Amino acid sequence: MWESEDLVNWSEQRMVELGDEDFGCLWAPDVIYDRKNDDHVIHWSSAHASNNYGDKAIYYTRTKDFKSFTKPQLLCKKDDSGIIDSAIYEENGDFYCFLKSEKNPTAIILQKGKTITGEYTRIEAFDEEMKKIGHAAYEAPTAFKLSNGKWCLMLDFFGVRGEGQGYVPFIAEDIESGRFIRSDESFSFPYGFKHGTVLPITMEEYNRVKNWKYNKALL
Repeated sequence: MWESEDLVNWSEQRMVELGDEDFGCLWAPDVIYDRKNDDHVIHWSSAHASNNYGDKAIYYTRTKDFKSFTKPQLLCKKDDSGIIDSAIYEENGDFYCFLKSEKNPTAIILQKGKTITGEYTRIEAFDEEMKKIGHAAYEAPTAFKLSNGKWCLMLDFFGVRGEGQGYVPFIAEDIESGRFIRSDESFSFPYGFKHGTVLPITMEEYNRVKNWKYNKALL
């Protein structure tokens, strides 16, 4: 973990140890702010001793300062397969969790819940759209709301070697509908971004980072 107050100057890295000997791995961490509890929920995928390190599930911890963390707990699991790469977003008081299902189906799925760590239910309309893309080699979902109110979902395509890998965009009128339509023509990328996240920033923050990059190039 690194910390920064301005996205330009960063602390030295430090190790954050969230699991114990019962966790076989801790993969693809993500974080969401919980307004109700005024803390952050960090969630990730793990194999675990509770099922003999079989199908992976999503676990979470809470923190207010990113220095002390609650004991990890199960957030969600899938009875017929492992799940990885969780990404959770709040919209109109509800929470939406994108996941990579490793089987049944081997695809990205979308769930809706009333709380970050509460019970989630599948959005079937999302499953219908994912069937249309005709390939299982997508992972690492990350989403963000556009300035026009629509939602963009980025999925990392890894179904080819070399060029052609990386994030491809899907657009929905609203996240609740689950109808994300592939929209390559709406975006262009300088190269194949992979397995990341999108962080909303202010124009002040954007200009600070841009000017730092420009000034550094002049040195």
